[in-house]
Amino acid sequence: MQTVTFNKQAITPSKIVCIGRNYLAHIQELGNAVPDELVVFLKPNSAITEKLNRHHLGEVLHYEAELAYLYQGGRFSAVALGLDLTKRGLQSQLKSKGLPWEKAKAFNGSALFSEFMPIEDNDIPLTLSLTIDGELKQHASNQLMMHKPSDILAQLSSWLTLEDGDIVMTGTPQGVGEVTQNSDFVGGVWLQQEKLVEVKWRS
Repeated sequence: MQTVTFNKQAITPSKIVCIGRNYLAHIQELGNAVPDELVVFLKPNSAITEKLNRHHLGEVLHYEAELAYLYQGGRFSAVALGLDLTKRGLQSQLKSKGLPWEKAKAFNGSALFSEFMPIEDNDIPLTLSLTIDGELKQHASNQLMMHKPSDILAQLSSWLTLEDGDIVMTGTPQGVGEVTQNSDFVGGVWLQQEKLVEVKWRS
C-alpha cells in the first residue's frame, strides 16, 4: 500500500476522493458545463506516487494542482499540495461517449502529494500555487471554490464512509496543461503570507 507523510509519520489512505469542476475559471478553460451538483470521482491507493511521469501506457499526461485535505477524526486535519494527473485525450473520448472516465483519472501513479501540514479548521483560507520552470501556471484560493471544504465534507459524508487517512482533493483552478519533459515543478500552499508547505517534482 502507498503512503503519504503527516507529522513525520506514514499515513496509508484507503482511497482518494476527488472533486471535479469546482473552480469556475477552470470549467470555462476546458469548455465544460457548470454542474448542478458536486462532481465526484475516486482514485485508489495505488494512484499515489512520488514520481512525476509524462506518459502512462502511451497516453500523454496533464497536470492539475489541487488543495488536498487529509481526513481524520471527522474533519480535515491537514492540507497538502496535490497533483492530479489526467489522460486528457482519453478523458475527452470517454466523456463524448457518455462513459465513466476513471480510466483517464484513476490509473496507477496518477496522484502526487507534498507533505501534509496541520490546519485548525476545514475552511481556513488557503492558497495554492504551481510554477513550472519558473513560470507561474496555477494560483488560486479555496475561497474561489464553488463548493467549500466544509460543504464538500458534509456532502461526501452523507453517502460515503471516509476512513481516517483518506484524502480529499478539492478541484483544480485554471492553468492546467501537459507535463513536458525535464520540467521543474514547484508547488506550495499558503496561509495568508505564511508558506505551509513547498514541494518540488521533476518530470
